[in-house]
Amino acid sequence: MESNQQADWVKRSLHSVWHPCTQMQHHESVPLVPVSHGRGAWLYDTDGRRYLDAISSWWVNLFGHANPRINAALKDQLDRLEHAMLAGFTHEPVVRLSEQLAALTGGVLGHCFYASDGASAVEIALKMSFHAWRNAGKSEKREFVCLKGSYHGETIGALAVTDVPLFREAYGPMLQAVHVVDAPDARNAQPGESASDVARRAAQHLRALFEQRSERIAAVIVEPLVQCAAGMAMYDPVYLTEVRALCDRYNVHLIADEIAVGCGRTGTFFACEQAGIWPDFVCLSKGISGGYLPLSLVMTRDAIYQGFYDADVRRGFLHSHSYTGNPLACRAALATLAIFDEDDVLAANRVKAEKLTAALAPLAQHAQVSNFRRRGMIWAFDAVVDDAQAAATFSRRFFSTALQHELLLRPIGRTVYLMPPYILDDAEIAGLAASVQKVFEKVIAA
Repeated sequence: MESNQQADWVKRSLHSVWHPCTQMQHHESVPLVPVSHGRGAWLYDTDGRRYLDAISSWWVNLFGHANPRINAALKDQLDRLEHAMLAGFTHEPVVRLSEQLAALTGGVLGHCFYASDGASAVEIALKMSFHAWRNAGKSEKREFVCLKGSYHGETIGALAVTDVPLFREAYGPMLQAVHVVDAPDARNAQPGESASDVARRAAQHLRALFEQRSERIAAVIVEPLVQCAAGMAMYDPVYLTEVRALCDRYNVHLIADEIAVGCGRTGTFFACEQAGIWPDFVCLSKGISGGYLPLSLVMTRDAIYQGFYDADVRRGFLHSHSYTGNPLACRAALATLAIFDEDDVLAANRVKAEKLTAALAPLAQHAQVSNFRRRGMIWAFDAVVDDAQAAATFSRRFFSTALQHELLLRPIGRTVYLMPPYILDDAEIAGLAASVQKVFEKVIAA
C-alpha cells in the first residue's frame, strides 16, 4: 500500500473509530499503526514495516498470528456450523471444550458457562456467587472483596471490583461498594521481609475483614500470582493457599480471575495450580482461543451447579449472551488446547523463559531499573525516573520509541513488561532482549 493510502486509512480511522482505553487527541501526535497482516510473532503495517508483538496483542495471542493449525481448524468448522444459539441447543465444539477444560482441573471444576469477553466472565462469576448464596437461603451474603490495585474489567459489576482510580473516579457513582484489602505485591516488602512474608501479611488483612463481615460477604476475587494491570504486581503462591483456607473457614466463595494469567502464562496452565488449590470459580478468556475470536467462560464446582438445578426457573442462573458458546470460538480454543498437548508447550516455555531471562540480564542490572521480575512467561521491571514530567509521559514515549525499533510494547505507567507469544525462536529472543535495552536507554536519556 502506498504511503498516501496508509495515511488515508489512519485519517479515516480517527474520524470513524473510537479506540479503546485511548485519549483520541493523543493520536494527533502519536499516529495510529495501520496493520496489514500478521505472521508468527510479527505484525506488519501497510508500508511493510514489521513489529514484534511482545505483548501478544493485549495478552491474547499465544501461538502467533495466522497460526496454520488454528487456521485449519477454523476453516473446517466454518463449513460445518458457524453459530447456533446455546439455549435449548448444543454442539460438539462446546461439549468437547467443556470436557477438556474440566479434565485439566481433575474434574473439580466440572461445569462451564460461556460468554465472549473477560469482563463478562467476571460479571457472570459475581452474579453466580450472589445467586448461589440466595438459593442456599443466605441472601444477606451479597458483598464482594477485591485487592488493592486489582483490575477485573470495565463493565459495571467488574468495574466495582476493580481498584484503578482512573476508572473509579469516572464511573464511581454507578458502582456497588466493595471491600478493598491489601495486595500481596512482593514489591511491598519491608526490610527483612520475603515475598512469602508479604503474602501472609496481606492474608491477615483479609482474615480481619472476614472476622467482621463474613456473614455478609459472598466472594473474594483475585488475579492469581500476577496483578497484571497493577503494573505486573507478582506475589508468592502462599497467598492463594492462605486465601483458600480462609474462604473455607469463613464460608466465602473464591473467584480466580485467570483471564490474563491462565492458559500457561504463569508457567502452569492454571495459575492456581502453583498454590495447590482450586477456587470456586475460574474466569478464562484472552489466550483460551489463541487470540483468534472473542471467547470467555466461567468454570465452577458441582456443588454450586446443583444449587441452581431446580424446576423453578427463578432458581436457574439468569444470564445469557447471544454468542454464548460460539462454535467457531470453541473450535479455536480446542485447536489451542491441542497445541499445548502436542507440543508440550509448558515444558518448552520453561526453556524459552530461561533463555529470555538470561538475555535480559544486562537490563536487569541497569542503574535505572528496579524490581526486575518474572513469573512464567511474564517479565516486568520498573523504570527509575525522577523527573515528574518524564515519568508522566514515560509510557507513551516508550511505546513510540519501541515502534521505531520494530517492537510492540505498551508500558503500564513506568512498568515495562513483556508477554510475548510462546513461539519465539532463539534469534527472536535475542533480538527482543537487545531491542528492549536499546529502547529503554534511549527513552531514559531523552
